[in-house]
Amino acid sequence: MLRWLTGGESHGPGLTVVVDGLPAGVPLDGERVAAELARRQQGYGRGGRMRIERDRARFLGGVRHGRSTGAPVVLWIENRDWANWQEVLSPDLPSPGAEAEGAGEAPRESPTAAERRRAPVERPRPGHADLAGALKYGHRDMRDVLERASARETAARTAAGAVAKRLLAELGVEVGSFVERIGPATWRREPAYPADPDAWRAWAAAAERSPVRCPEPQAEAAMMEVIEQALREGDTVGGRFLAFAVGLPAGLGSYAQWDRRLDGRIAQAVVSIPGVKAVAIGAGEEMAEEPGSCVHDPLLPDPSGPRPGRFVRPSDRAGGLEGGVTNGEPLLVSGVMKPLATLRRGLPSVHMPSGQPAEATYERSDVCVVPAAGVVAEAMLALVLADALLEAVGGDSLEEVRRHVEERRRAREAGWPWG
Repeated sequence: MLRWLTGGESHGPGLTVVVDGLPAGVPLDGERVAAELARRQQGYGRGGRMRIERDRARFLGGVRHGRSTGAPVVLWIENRDWANWQEVLSPDLPSPGAEAEGAGEAPRESPTAAERRRAPVERPRPGHADLAGALKYGHRDMRDVLERASARETAARTAAGAVAKRLLAELGVEVGSFVERIGPATWRREPAYPADPDAWRAWAAAAERSPVRCPEPQAEAAMMEVIEQALREGDTVGGRFLAFAVGLPAGLGSYAQWDRRLDGRIAQAVVSIPGVKAVAIGAGEEMAEEPGSCVHDPLLPDPSGPRPGRFVRPSDRAGGLEGGVTNGEPLLVSGVMKPLATLRRGLPSVHMPSGQPAEATYERSDVCVVPAAGVVAEAMLALVLADALLEAVGGDSLEEVRRHVEERRRAREAGWPWG
């Protein structure tokens, strides 16, 4: 129902994203998209690129007078750093660095930033897509890999997610995130998995005031110290974020086929974020440590009195999904971000044309991007949920979709299918 594609390179002219299938009538404006892009650029431990870019998205199609038309929504994000890379990444000119390091020659150090840009990338970074992409596509200059594999592409995802979040907000669904861990510094929630949506809203609001997007001040300070230590040592650090959605109707997704299970679709979306190596729904891996009696969320009668089809839950360890279908509780998904593969003190590598030992190529990088990864995860979660919601209720205009969602909510309040 809702499709989207991104295009563009890290240091190219800019990034394009096309969102197809958005209902007509959804309020959209550049300031809301810019606010989401700014959230992605913030966070303790970000590098020099964030001082160059001031991301703004322009609507190039699908929006008229501040509302979607039903046509594909097209957004464009300019790369300000393109001014320094026009020669190197030109689609028309031959590569200016093609002869800089010939086959069989030892790598040399480029003395200037301009020369470093022109030199082909021939020393892959362990943990990055450099080598795997070169082996797949046959690129001798791994610049052709890293320009697209770069996490810069997530700016386009964030813009698309801002569109999806606006649709969800119009339907009473809120999406947020916060950081749970950076390196060894961890924040432990209490209660850990509340069913109360207001708890998740409060934590997300507190996270927006934190430089590491952690709601708890003591954990925030510990996380910042971990980042500072990594910076001093020329290293990088990873962590864990949690993204959530509240206000979702029950019944999104399906258990009928493997590819329609919503937990699988969400997991794919989140693990597709560059650097994310693990995803958990609800309590996730913690469930492996405890017996079933402590893992599953009990069903209790409505406190106001037993009524057909009415119940409450004291916890949300399932993360709002059972059998790949939303159950009406807050939807919770966490992701583990590995330390970045670009280190100031480069890891051991090989100069591919000569086979000689070398230090991995250094590209301008951050020390920690876990706070930003949570914002990107919000975007990915919003895109999957918007698609699942449109799939479940249908509608070509916002008013039609809203009417269908409200009908579902009224039926649920009445205890359907038992009431």
